[in-house]
Amino acid sequence: MTGKFFLYIIVTILVIWAMDSININQIFKKNKIIQARLFYFFLGISLIYLVTNFFMDLFNSINFF
Repeated sequence: MTGKFFLYIIVTILVIWAMDSININQIFKKNKIIQARLFYFFLGISLIYLVTNFFMDLFNSINFF
């Protein structure tokens, strides 16, 4: 369980760093700031969950943890 916690921390930092490179201002409509932030938040949470579970499944399949 401790390995999964640290993996979540590392992946969270990497996802935030990677999502910082996206210019979302051109994707969303004007004056829809709250919706854009909410979408960005859910996108980040989803990426963190998916990447962490991918690595946990990968590590479990090779008996790393």
